[in-house]
Amino acid sequence: MHEQLWFTALLNKALGGPVNALLQKLPDPFHPANPQAPITNAVAMEMLVVAILIALFFLIRSRLTVEKPGALQHTMELLDEFVRGTCSDIIGHHYDRFVPLLTAIFVFVLFCNLIGVIPGFESPTAEVTVPLGLAVVSFLYYNFHGLRKNGVLGYLKHFLGPVWWLAPLMVVIEIISHFARLLSLTVRLWANIYAGDLVTLAFFSMIPLALPVVFNMLHIFVALLQAYVFMLLTIIYLNGAVAEEH
Repeated sequence: MHEQLWFTALLNKALGGPVNALLQKLPDPFHPANPQAPITNAVAMEMLVVAILIALFFLIRSRLTVEKPGALQHTMELLDEFVRGTCSDIIGHHYDRFVPLLTAIFVFVLFCNLIGVIPGFESPTAEVTVPLGLAVVSFLYYNFHGLRKNGVLGYLKHFLGPVWWLAPLMVVIEIISHFARLLSLTVRLWANIYAGDLVTLAFFSMIPLALPVVFNMLHIFVALLQAYVFMLLTIIYLNGAVAEEH
């Protein structure tokens, strides 16, 4: 079992009682492993990331200006243009409605990946349940928009393949392929961040100076790359779902 972080201990002290009481009302599989500390490190880190992002967005919103935008506003505008450009290139027209959630996914995954670089914190994406939850959100999101755009029958036609006599085989292949995306999104993100955390921790334990800094920089690069890949795959799946025909 992971050692409890100081922030996790703080949350459990403040919110552990109400959270445990709520979880006890759910079925047995949802009961916490440690009733005295029902909030895990991963959940605590996710809550911290959400709090940081909310504070950051309020700060940006309070300083929005057309005349003399600051560095933070420039950064967020570049991020928005980057996500919009990626969506436009892959999805094409009518991509605007997808930008808010895709931006939120990218920023959330990125901050979850990077927070582990700070001493005293852990990357929640190094816990497999967090990438799995994000993968489920992505899976439900693109399937919802596929059904919304094409209707039930129109969307199900995507699973039948190009010729009718291959339809029984194609349905099985397409269903397996779609659910395999959950595994792909989960394992890719979790394995990279988990491995990065282990390597960085190992080198910091052995050599506390120059070499671990190199691995930290590599970990930051991997964190950026994996956030981008997660968003990119979601956009690709979304494009396939909302397309009228393959």
